[in-house]
Amino acid sequence: MRKQIAAANWKMNLTIQEAVSLTEELISKPRKLSVRQEVVLGVPFPYLTTIKNMLSGTEGIFISAQNCSDRKNGAYTGEVSTEMLQSIGVTHVIIGHSERREYFQENNALLSEKVNRCLQTGLKPIFCCGEPLAVRDSGTEYKYVETQLEEGLFHLDAIQLTGFIIAYEPIWAIGTGKTATSDQAQQMHAFIRKVMSTKYGSIVAESISVLYGGSVKASNAAELFSQLDVDGGLVGGASLVASEFSAIIDNLKK
Repeated sequence: MRKQIAAANWKMNLTIQEAVSLTEELISKPRKLSVRQEVVLGVPFPYLTTIKNMLSGTEGIFISAQNCSDRKNGAYTGEVSTEMLQSIGVTHVIIGHSERREYFQENNALLSEKVNRCLQTGLKPIFCCGEPLAVRDSGTEYKYVETQLEEGLFHLDAIQLTGFIIAYEPIWAIGTGKTATSDQAQQMHAFIRKVMSTKYGSIVAESISVLYGGSVKASNAAELFSQLDVDGGLVGGASLVASEFSAIIDNLKK
């Protein structure tokens, strides 16, 4: 049974004092997550250890980096390796967020190497895919996303993809206030699962959590998460407000 996941992406926001305050507020509310549910906090690099220590003893909440290097180690000033992340207790890494693709020109070949580094170190990638507005308007969004999956993930075997996490981000709905309708989200999520099923079989495809990322907030989470193939969300701005993100968590499927 695939996991239902509320993943926060804090991006380049918050001071350490604000990050601690937000985390304290999130974990202060008594919450019993089911065995199907997980919360993942995508934290800026400088705060990973602090937030990880704050989560000690809190069941069902995991810590994620927002990026990693595709290299194991070496003379790569400013980069952060998966070995470094694993050594401080990080469990997840967001790979290929649309902002990394757009602003830092990360392509599918590079992202496939980052996925490899995560898996080789025992970290769980949250692999992002999704189309810009021009592609959506041209009616080629399905082929665009399929290519991202093929070039980023199809070198992996079925075991590596069992229980994997994919986040679908319609780029035109990130930070714009626009949101894909629940029907649009369901259609693309079902397509993603079909692509994975065609390549790896239905058992593997049904084990993959497909998250929606694109202006998820408390007011639309219930409708989005009610869709058959929407297994939670990768949440940006709303994850910076404890009450908003708590409500999103509470709307995960049981």
